[in-house]
Amino acid sequence: MAADSVEAIEMRLLVEAVYQRFGHDFRDYSQASLKRRLLHARQQMGARTLSALQERVLHEPGALDELLQHLTVPVSEMFRDPRYFLALRRHVLPVLQTYPSVKVWIAGCSTGEEAYSIAILLHEQGLLERAIVYATDINHASLEKARQGIYPLEQLRGFTRNYQEGGGQRSFADYYTAAYGGALLDKRLRDSITFADHSLATDNVFAETHFVSCRNVLIYFNRQLQDRALGLFHESLANRGFLGLGTKESLDFSAYAQRFEPVARPERVYRKVQEIA
Repeated sequence: MAADSVEAIEMRLLVEAVYQRFGHDFRDYSQASLKRRLLHARQQMGARTLSALQERVLHEPGALDELLQHLTVPVSEMFRDPRYFLALRRHVLPVLQTYPSVKVWIAGCSTGEEAYSIAILLHEQGLLERAIVYATDINHASLEKARQGIYPLEQLRGFTRNYQEGGGQRSFADYYTAAYGGALLDKRLRDSITFADHSLATDNVFAETHFVSCRNVLIYFNRQLQDRALGLFHESLANRGFLGLGTKESLDFSAYAQRFEPVARPERVYRKVQEIA
């Protein structure tokens, strides 16, 4: 059996150190993706080796937050993959409308674009006033940006196009005001979402929900961590609740493949199978 490279050993030690010291667990992330991100972080943070990066993270204030910016991919856009939002409008929202109250969980919310997109859908369906929207992530810097609800003006053209292709019912300009050198989203949207720290790798379910949206997060996990996350979603969802995943993600071959049924398979929208008491 060939010995591990020094770099592989350093990577394991760094990830273990982050878990032991801060509780952030990257041990079951996809190794190829994790290696690529750690090496990029090492370069961007000016560390000669991963061991030097580990020393900085353990001893320098702010180094962990900087590392998390590289590991958690804080990049998104509003109404990303418009067909997904069309599927939600057609298959999910009409069912949620029949409930007296609705709870939604956006897991791995990054800087908030997905959460605000869902909030707009709920508003246009007349559901936002009786909905509770939780949006979670492990990146504190991303969560703070999400709470502010301010996005660069140059992104608004793409957001608007996505909104329109996703079945938008109004002018997208109704949902923001140009301010602070960017676009400030409507206060009703910002007040409707609770942004909170939550790790799919280490934390448990915190509420019963009717719809969970977790897109482009599971692709960075290995199979074991994917199943853990899917288990959290399954446990969180009420009977016949809905689950939305990213375009490159699937329930096929997972431990939960038989516990959900496809509602819009191309758009990766599923529904929890009825549980029999």
